[in-house]
Amino acid sequence: MSVSENDDPFTIRELKASDADAVLHIYQQGIDTGHATFQEELPSWEEWDASHLETPRLGAFIGETLAGWAMLSPTSSRCVFTGVAEESVYIGKEYGGRGIGFALLEALSKASEEQGIWTLLAGIFPENEASVKLHLKAGFRIVGTREKMGKMSFGPLAGKWRDVLFMERRSTAEQYK
Repeated sequence: MSVSENDDPFTIRELKASDADAVLHIYQQGIDTGHATFQEELPSWEEWDASHLETPRLGAFIGETLAGWAMLSPTSSRCVFTGVAEESVYIGKEYGGRGIGFALLEALSKASEEQGIWTLLAGIFPENEASVKLHLKAGFRIVGTREKMGKMSFGPLAGKWRDVLFMERRSTAEQYK
């Protein structure tokens, strides 16, 4: 169990199928900001589930309420990249600034290393300063900027080309050095 900065205790555990609606609700909050993803519409759970690795899928819970989650997506089907995954971490809008994102990224990094993943990747809009700071704190580094990766179709920057910061965290575990 961890305690956030405002003393709300939270627990990190593997997500269950019964958490699907709460996961998608938090993802929708991210979509609504216009600074979390190029994805305009919420996918079905089946689409969502198929696009992410089966494990680790971690959630931070305050009581029985999902406050945030972190999952991995494959980066390539080529066998040489089986140890590389793209991470996603989303925190419910009412739970930001409590250390939940950092705790989730730390737990996700550890769990992914235990499953043979040595590099985590993240693509973050530069305007999402809180996420950039979180990832830097969690040991990610900015590898570069992918300029004009896509044109936004919604949100505060609809019609604008968006840059994406390319970030990575290489495992520090001895077997991956």
